[in-house]
Amino acid sequence: MSSRKPPTPAGSSAAPGTGSRANSSRVSMLDDGPAATAPSGTAPSATVPSAVASGTAPSATVLEFPAPPRRRRRRYALIFVPLLVLALVGLVAYLVFSPALALRELEVQGNSLVPTDEVTAALAPLQGVPLPQISDDQVRELLKDKAPIEDIDVAAEPPSTLLVTITERTPVAIVQDISGFVLVDSTGRRLGTVAARDAVQLPLIDGGTAAIDSAVFPSITAVLAELPADVLTRLNSASASSPDSIQLSLSGDQKIFWGSAERNAAKARVLTALLAMPPGDPPVKEFDVSTPDRPVTR
Repeated sequence: MSSRKPPTPAGSSAAPGTGSRANSSRVSMLDDGPAATAPSGTAPSATVPSAVASGTAPSATVLEFPAPPRRRRRRYALIFVPLLVLALVGLVAYLVFSPALALRELEVQGNSLVPTDEVTAALAPLQGVPLPQISDDQVRELLKDKAPIEDIDVAAEPPSTLLVTITERTPVAIVQDISGFVLVDSTGRRLGTVAARDAVQLPLIDGGTAAIDSAVFPSITAVLAELPADVLTRLNSASASSPDSIQLSLSGDQKIFWGSAERNAAKARVLTALLAMPPGDPPVKEFDVSTPDRPVTR
């Protein structure tokens, strides 16, 4: 009986002895490198760069980029704006409160009915007050009892002068009083007194100061306020028994029948033209402009 050889394991077709060579070859391929040549029994060491190992590694350099323009402008604004505000506040405080700008000299102009010394005396409380603190309303308050003054304008002239320009009401007539003659404007406001009738070239309203409170007074003064200055200075007197019967008298015994205080502007133009005509023969004694479209002379 012949002997049998042991069976070869399935999937193993290599010849005996070839398996160990293949394994050793695979191992040598995986372990190729420095560790493969290390002596047996010695663990492979990590590879360290020579520059680090010698301690001479170069230091890192950080480059600083400039800030964006918007950020720089914002930073400048945060610095300089508060400084500018503080400077302006200081300047304003100096101008408002500085004694260097205190009022020391007062100039008054535009006044003829109110004496300058009266205005200066009324504004005496403002002496020494810094000019920027003086307002028009303060000056008006101090001059409010001066009847001829209608309005004022104030201008500071540094370092210490205040210029006050006065606008006065316009007198249109006078009325006689026990103390003399009283100047009145178109509203009947008393603006002052004169000692003599011929001191001013204004018409005298008949009836004395009582005429100011009469019903016809507003009509008379409305007519006088409409007349041109050259005609107004030629008037001697004005009177009316009713609002529809206003009469004026001129120098030279000439009369003007005005009628009512209606269409005053048209009547004033017609009267001015009639007075500019050459004198006739005989001279005109009365100008009737009560109907300005059909004036009559007598």
